[in-house]
Amino acid sequence: MATQGVRGVSRVLEKLEKSVKDGNFYEAHQMYRTLYFRYLAQKRYKELKDMLYNGSVLFLERDQQLSGSDLGIILIDVLEKSEDTDYESWSPKLTRIFRLISSSTPERDTFLAHAIRWSSKGSTHGHPLLHRNIAIVYWEEKCYAQARHHFIYSQDGKGCAKLLIEFQRSQGFKGEADLFIAQTVLQYLCLKNKSTANQTFTSYTEQHPRILRSGPPYLLPLLNFIWFLLQAIESKKLQTFAVLCEQYEPSLKRDPCYVQYLDKIGQIFFGLKPPPQQHGNSFFGNFFENFLSGLDEDSDDDDTPRASTSGITKKKSTIEHDHLD
Repeated sequence: MATQGVRGVSRVLEKLEKSVKDGNFYEAHQMYRTLYFRYLAQKRYKELKDMLYNGSVLFLERDQQLSGSDLGIILIDVLEKSEDTDYESWSPKLTRIFRLISSSTPERDTFLAHAIRWSSKGSTHGHPLLHRNIAIVYWEEKCYAQARHHFIYSQDGKGCAKLLIEFQRSQGFKGEADLFIAQTVLQYLCLKNKSTANQTFTSYTEQHPRILRSGPPYLLPLLNFIWFLLQAIESKKLQTFAVLCEQYEPSLKRDPCYVQYLDKIGQIFFGLKPPPQQHGNSFFGNFFENFLSGLDEDSDDDDTPRASTSGITKKKSTIEHDHLD
């Protein structure tokens, strides 16, 4: 009986695929939906997922955007209902559907939102592999901002660095090579992903035509700050972090978001408390006031805080007056 059932399913699917290939799109779409409800009620999840995936691709390859998108969206619904967490297998398949959905089709955003939501059960912001694959699709389409957004939630620092270099060189100003990587590294750190932050920074500075260095001294002060920040996070010295932010304040003021990122980084990696509400003081004033209160608490546990920070100050002064070879 089981064998007969499998054969019956195969025959139905063959007929469906033939209908699509013959151009009977409406009838085929309705039949897919009919089988969707039937298989769902019977909890025949594996057959249902395979059917919806293949059907979605079939429609989309023939530019039947609405039908293909519809099957793709209900495929994700089945993934959720069946509690399928095989992200490694399904991420490439969902990416294939996403790539085939036209960017002008409104359902594309709906499909992506549902896919990320499904994968977020394995990771708060969505599975890193799915984000990486989606980032690559956007990159191929030259949608740099969207690609960068999804790379931030991936673990592919090298890929992110290459994207940022192309993004900066094609759409950024000449003097913004440091801004593109600084914001990305700070955002990675706010997501507690210091390994990818390090990888992205190293790859970017080694490969960007205007930088081409693997370590300080950099010609651009903001790059020196990021390099020292990554080292400070490894050492977990709060006072080192505070001195860095103080010394590089002029560079950090280039983007108002940096202070917010650094405040969160201070909480995550250095144990700072959330800042008090502002009462007329500048944002940086409150930021460093928070540091000072943290330093008072940290000094009781640290026997040699000043030795580490004096080196940072001296090194920073040297870097700012050096030139690249």
